[in-house]
Amino acid sequence: MLEQLLQHDKELFVILNNLGSEPWDGFWMFLTNKFTSIPLYLLLMYISFKQWGHKKTLLLILFVILMITSTNGLADFFKYGVQRLRPCHDNSVNELMRLVKDSCGGKYGYFSAHAGNTMAVATFFSILLKEKFRHVGILLLVWALLIAYSRIYIGVHFPFDVFSGMVIGLLFGWLFAKLFIFALPKIRL
Repeated sequence: MLEQLLQHDKELFVILNNLGSEPWDGFWMFLTNKFTSIPLYLLLMYISFKQWGHKKTLLLILFVILMITSTNGLADFFKYGVQRLRPCHDNSVNELMRLVKDSCGGKYGYFSAHAGNTMAVATFFSILLKEKFRHVGILLLVWALLIAYSRIYIGVHFPFDVFSGMVIGLLFGWLFAKLFIFALPKIRL
């Protein structure tokens, strides 16, 4: 059963990865670069500062750091625990795929930390900003989905790696948002 699921995952990867074309490679490489999201993070910090002031925004930053550290740590735990090869290291697909990057990263890819982190941030801020900025959640979700797909497009993760990362990110984003909401009233202005 698991082998059949993994085989379908590989087949889906080959289809999705090969939808790409050279004219779009630069866009997806730009999007998947972790530094590309810095302006978005700064905007979210600015909105947070305007909504809660500096002390509560410092607390929010601490929560985001802990959330990303947790998501990354769990991703590393799974990558070395499960040891699922990245597509470019998997002999059953590496001749059928497009590797857009110069290298595909580490040997193992389950689960995608990129997908996990972006979904965690999207979920966290969607929950916290839903009262005053309803549409931010939709934009953040679209951003997280694009980042997630970029990992398949450039050839570094299978779809199940990305989907699992998104689910983990959703859970961590929800958990840390609820913890932040619980801690928020305890901070004096």
